[in-house]
Amino acid sequence: MSTDDSIAIPRGAHLVGSVPLSDASAVFQAASSILGGQLRRIPDGETGVRTNWIGWQLAVMQGNPSLEPVSVDPSKYGTQALYTLRDGVSAADVHFDNLGYADAATASYATFSDMKQRGDIPADVRFMVSLPTPLAPIAGFIARDAQPAVEPAYEARMLEELAALCASIPHDQLAVQWDVAVEFGILEGVWPVYFSNVRDEIVERLLRLGQQVPSDVEMGFHLCYGDAGHQHFKQPEDTAKLVDIANAVSGGVARQINWIHLPVPIERDDDAYYEPLRRLQLHPETELYLGLVHIADGLDGSRRRAEVAARHVSNFGVATECGFGRRPAATVPELLKIHAQLAAPVR
Repeated sequence: MSTDDSIAIPRGAHLVGSVPLSDASAVFQAASSILGGQLRRIPDGETGVRTNWIGWQLAVMQGNPSLEPVSVDPSKYGTQALYTLRDGVSAADVHFDNLGYADAATASYATFSDMKQRGDIPADVRFMVSLPTPLAPIAGFIARDAQPAVEPAYEARMLEELAALCASIPHDQLAVQWDVAVEFGILEGVWPVYFSNVRDEIVERLLRLGQQVPSDVEMGFHLCYGDAGHQHFKQPEDTAKLVDIANAVSGGVARQINWIHLPVPIERDDDAYYEPLRRLQLHPETELYLGLVHIADGLDGSRRRAEVAARHVSNFGVATECGFGRRPAATVPELLKIHAQLAAPVR
């Protein structure tokens, strides 16, 4: 990415996805009232059963007649295989019905639309739907020897749900984000998966997903090192792997990518972490958001990280590393205010 200030990549703030308030209406209201001038998109907060990211997909696996449990510990998603194929079941037998993502998006959009018509949400803000890559629940919940049979069926159903929500929500009001987290656990060698050519197969999947979003729907990627228990799969040494995947996606997806988000650990205010950002190759229309906002050290720490980042990349907006879903709801207003104090308006 060039550091030429004449390249107008928008600044502002980005809400990654989960916001643990009571419901979508509360999320839309809080985000609009505190951050309305800095946001281009607002998620519904993934409230209720969806709070723990892909954790609610355990029920989908449990209800699938092709699968049976190996062991069940819902508190430890991503740390052990939970389901495998039943005896006598082949890949051709595996199908998934409703995953719940399209239903949740359609219901939340109705609230979003009503609030926008009342003037509670800025007129040019889009409704953002966050979707996990299909690999995430497969790697997290399916035994490795069953993953080759189950992943294609789950991906097919996820793409059906993407098509369904795109059919029910006006395209000029919609933005879709692919959450890319488990992939970095795999790239770092701490999350086992069934394929061996890890980097290329991850990129291939991301390109395939990116191409499935209609070109007139905004689309972006949230790259992440995980946030279970407020801990990463592994602390990233620097942004090199993030930049590599971002560049591969940017160069390989034929349609426009509207934004890419990268995480920044709280302790990383050193130049070494950000230096690989000099090799970032995004198209001029792609907004870059750095997840450098942390409530633990507030505005001062977030500003310090932003100042170091600016020595290596220009024209970025701010965000948290991951969604807010696993933090107390009472902290959400303060966290939104840090974004508002740090980010330049986009309108």
